[in-house]
Amino acid sequence: MNDVLDVLDTFLDHLWLSDGLSRNTLAAYRRDLNKLALRLEQVGGNLVTADGQALASALLLCADQEKPATRARLLSAAKRFYQYLQQNGMRGDDPVARMATPKQGLRLPKTLSEAHVEALLAAPDTGTLLGLRDRCLFEVLYATGLRVSELVGLTLQQIDLVSGVLKTVGKGNKERLVPLGEIAVEWLQRYLSEARPHLLSGVQCDAVFITRLKGPMTRQMAWYLIVRYAERQGLPKLSPHTLRHAFATHLVNHGADLRVVQLLLGHADISSTQIYTHVARERLRQLHAEHHPRG
Repeated sequence: MNDVLDVLDTFLDHLWLSDGLSRNTLAAYRRDLNKLALRLEQVGGNLVTADGQALASALLLCADQEKPATRARLLSAAKRFYQYLQQNGMRGDDPVARMATPKQGLRLPKTLSEAHVEALLAAPDTGTLLGLRDRCLFEVLYATGLRVSELVGLTLQQIDLVSGVLKTVGKGNKERLVPLGEIAVEWLQRYLSEARPHLLSGVQCDAVFITRLKGPMTRQMAWYLIVRYAERQGLPKLSPHTLRHAFATHLVNHGADLRVVQLLLGHADISSTQIYTHVARERLRQLHAEHHPRG
């Protein structure tokens, strides 16, 4: 087993060096390949040396309990792993090269209506330091469509309030400039002048969004805040990623070009952005059904 763990560590180091993948993405690869290794043990195989038959059995081991998307992700991780082993002379073959990815239905991302977003944005009490911080955080998240890891990783040096843009580093270590919009700029100005200095009380910190402990906010904290305020407003269950989806969906609904949305979201491929055209069409169908006399 130690040999397997050593190979897995080497593979993850390779992904980090060659692709610049984030810590969260590398952790997901590790989880999936560890899960596959445990299943292979149950069918008498080994992650490094398993043949195609053992791998097929392992991948189907919990098929009745898993969504096709979960099995597709496992197979995707396996394909990347065995390509690496073959290319680096640790195997003479690729046992999953011909395995087909499980078919998945079109999964439309959960999103919020514009009224729901407005309710969430209005939830924090901006008369308090933390409430002003939270309102600013929500405004920036909705205005930019950042991933939550990008949001909590923002530093003061990445924000240009005069030009109204921020610079962020997304997946694959790729930089992109994202417009903030006038409203988000106004909330940032208020937060940075009225709340952040008092929360820090003289402590030096480059992070834009900080906690009462005078340090950078974590992903988990941002997630908790959004869930808590959504519950308080009686909104559907959501996550920081739901606001990212709302950002993209509302842009498309208001006529934004899909290529522009792709650039703003930091998608490497337009196919990742095309889902929002389906979301927009689905919303139009719902509106027709609700309001047309022949709906």
